[in-house]
Amino acid sequence: MAVAGRLKAPASLGAKLVLILTGVGVVGAAALTLLLVSVITPSFNQLERAAVDAHVARTQAVVHDVSAKVENAVRDYGDWTSSYDYMANPTRAFENESFSTLAMVNLDVNGMAYVRPDRSIVIARWLDLEKQADVPAMRARLADTIARLDFAHALKGQSSAGFFIRLGNTLAAVGIAQVRKSDGSGAPRGYVLMARAVTAAQLSTLLQLKASLALDNPVAEVTKTPGASRTRIAVPIPGADGRSVATATYTVPRDLSTLGTRMLLLAVIGSSVLLAIVLLALRRMIARLVLAPLKRVEQHMGVVRASGTLGILTDKQRDDEIGSLVTSFNSMLKQLKDLREQLEVQSFTLGRSESAVAVMHNVRNALNPISTIMSQGLGTGAPMDRALLDRALSELANEDVPAVRRQKLVAFLAAAIESIEQERSDRRSQIAVGREALHHVLEIIGQQQEAAHERPPLDACDITDIVAQNATIARYSGGTSIAFSFPSATHRVMANRVILSQVVGNLFANAAEAIAAAGRNSGSIAVTIHAKGDVTEIHIRDDGEGFDPAQAPTLFQRGFSTRAHKSGGLGLHWCANSMLAMEGKLELVSDGKGTGAKAILTLGTAQLAQPSGIAA
Repeated sequence: MAVAGRLKAPASLGAKLVLILTGVGVVGAAALTLLLVSVITPSFNQLERAAVDAHVARTQAVVHDVSAKVENAVRDYGDWTSSYDYMANPTRAFENESFSTLAMVNLDVNGMAYVRPDRSIVIARWLDLEKQADVPAMRARLADTIARLDFAHALKGQSSAGFFIRLGNTLAAVGIAQVRKSDGSGAPRGYVLMARAVTAAQLSTLLQLKASLALDNPVAEVTKTPGASRTRIAVPIPGADGRSVATATYTVPRDLSTLGTRMLLLAVIGSSVLLAIVLLALRRMIARLVLAPLKRVEQHMGVVRASGTLGILTDKQRDDEIGSLVTSFNSMLKQLKDLREQLEVQSFTLGRSESAVAVMHNVRNALNPISTIMSQGLGTGAPMDRALLDRALSELANEDVPAVRRQKLVAFLAAAIESIEQERSDRRSQIAVGREALHHVLEIIGQQQEAAHERPPLDACDITDIVAQNATIARYSGGTSIAFSFPSATHRVMANRVILSQVVGNLFANAAEAIAAAGRNSGSIAVTIHAKGDVTEIHIRDDGEGFDPAQAPTLFQRGFSTRAHKSGGLGLHWCANSMLAMEGKLELVSDGKGTGAKAILTLGTAQLAQPSGIAA
């Protein structure tokens, strides 16, 4: 239940893992869906298009077969010597034999006609095959169509042709052929025409689909209109000139598309359910193998924090990363216990007298900028001679002064006023720095009483800000011109801000004195900060006189000083003890005389957030 509660916490590791797994699941399901859609849908769509194209091809083949059968039948009458003789000399005997009802039923044609080259009709007949009776109205429509039909154009240089025509509300498949002898010789003496009525029922029987024939507004090309469950197909039926005279329309079910959609849904749902099961199992395994052991470590840390007893964590031995973490944690607890015993034996206290002397030393360093600023203020004369200004003003007041001279006087007075304002601005900035240094002195004195007999509290503070503040004060700590360089990025360490500021100020003062002792009027102090895991190192390097490396162990002794004109030297001794009190250390390094020196401050790194425990 505890692990489940942590999984619901917004900032817990469990919640983050759940969020990551959920994101992975969503992205995986979406990618899988896209993959299935890109594979299944196009494949079934292609199969459906192929099926529709097959229906269209079969329809076109059926339409062509109907006209081809009529054409084959009429070609037999066209290439026939009896027909050739009949066109020259029409006889009743030929008509009774070839135009009889029985002959037309056997030929399965509704209409027949012999037509002269000038399109005049020799004989024409239209028969209702079911009733075996003539239909005069249809014969009249056939005759009218023959009168308007361009036989030569319809034949296109061939001896026969087949096409469709519209006879009122009836669609007919028509075949025409030139009347020649049986061997194909002889000049054509006209045309023979046969027509077969085509109905929607006949077309449906041939296509094995329920089809309809539309004679009005026929389509010019094949159209395929997919719907939700069926696809509507419209196929044009060509006339004599190749243009559509009717439309065969029918619908076919979209079985393949429906099957593809169902398969896609089944694949997506199945894969998503499988992915969800895998992620759920993975989440449970992570909670059991990772989050639960981390929860036990966190609980033990809470017990250690609450009781102060550095007892080791007893848990089942494991050979994985969690087991290594527990082993390292127990080793750390043992080291902390040993260090605590050492600290109890080596109790760190600063004596009252030593603390007072150290405070005076720090106050002296902090008052140096004030003394320098006051000395600079007293030593600086007036920016402009008063007598010279009075003479310029009196001369400017004289009306007899030429204009050119007056302009020069005005420019002189403007420059004098600007110089006075600049001197006033510089003095104001120096006074501000002096006020900052005096505030620093008061802060040292105010907190010294409290920090004299107890370990200073450690808080997260910005070492970069402390360096920048003390660098501003150190610029006025003497007559030497010092160039400072330090990083601008924030670096937070665990220390007491006031004491750390005093330590840095002391080190800057010593560096300034070392630069002055080198006999130069200018120098540089470079500060670099290096974060190394749990500790942060602050390197303060100067280009001063340096010291013999053999003297390094004695630099922190009370009363020792490398300055012959000084007595005391408690500054570095106090700095070292203060760094120890803040759980840090101070080192001084130099390559020898004339090579400069480097002070290394080591402090604990402050975390951006101090967690109460390990999130699980």
